[in-house]
Amino acid sequence: MQASKLVFLRAHSAGQVQYRRCFAPASAKHPTHTHPWRTLIIPGSSGTVGLACAEIIVVRHGETVWNVDGRIQGHIDVELNDVGREQAAVVADRLSREFKVSAVYSSDLKRASETAEKIAASCGIAEVIKDPDLRERHLGDLQGLVLREAAKLSDAAYRAFKSHRTNQDIPGGGESLDKLYKRCTSSLERIAAKHTGERVVVVTHGGVIRELYQRACPNGKSGGRVLNTSINIFHISDGDRWTIKTWGDVSHLNETGYLKSGFGGDKTSG
Repeated sequence: MQASKLVFLRAHSAGQVQYRRCFAPASAKHPTHTHPWRTLIIPGSSGTVGLACAEIIVVRHGETVWNVDGRIQGHIDVELNDVGREQAAVVADRLSREFKVSAVYSSDLKRASETAEKIAASCGIAEVIKDPDLRERHLGDLQGLVLREAAKLSDAAYRAFKSHRTNQDIPGGGESLDKLYKRCTSSLERIAAKHTGERVVVVTHGGVIRELYQRACPNGKSGGRVLNTSINIFHISDGDRWTIKTWGDVSHLNETGYLKSGFGGDKTSG
C-alpha cells in the first residue's frame, strides 16, 4: 500500500481557515503530522490571498477620444474622455466592494494613471506606483494617425505594424511585439515577486494586456478584444508560473456603456 498525503482544515476566524499537511505511512493507523498549522486567507477578505502566488488584477484604462476616433495612441499621452472617467469610477467602485488590495500600479501615461488614481482612492490606497514598463506599445510613425488612413500616410510603418513577424520594429522608433512582450511580462513578474501572497491592481493598456495573455496561454487562441476597464485576473507563482483566473470581465459597464469595437484593445492595440 502507498502512503497517503492528507490536508486537514479548521475554522480560524472571519475570512480565514487553517490547514495542515499530514503524512500517513501505509502501516500507520493515524497520520503523522509533518507540517504546522498555516493560515489561509479566503480571497476577497483582505489584501492577501493566502497562496504562494501573487494575484494581479489587470485593468485596461478608460476610454479616450482617440479610442472613439480610431486614432493610434501608442506613447502619446492622451487623457480620458468623460465616458472614460465614468468607466474608471465604476470599475473603481466595483473593485473596492469586491476585493481588498495591497497596492495599485499603473503605466505612467495619463489615460492609465487617471484610471488608477480613481481605483486607488476607492480602495484606500494612498499612492499609485507608476511604471513606464507598463506603457502601451510604441508604434513609431503611426502614432497620432487614424488607423484607416495610416496605410496612405505612412506605408512603411503600416506594413511593419501588420507584419506577422514578432521581431519586426516599426519605423519611427516603434517597438516589435517581442520587445513589448519582454518589457511588460518582466514588469508583471517583478510586481508579483514583491507581492507574493497578496492581491494588487495593475492599470495598463490593450496591447500590453494582450501580451500578458500570450504569456499565460502561449499555445491558446487569442484572448480577443480587451475592452476599456475590463478586469483580467492573473495568478503568478514561482516567478514564471502564470494562470488566468478571470478574463475580459466588463459586467460593471452594463449601465455605463463601452466602445464595442474595442479599438486599441484588439489587433489595433495602441
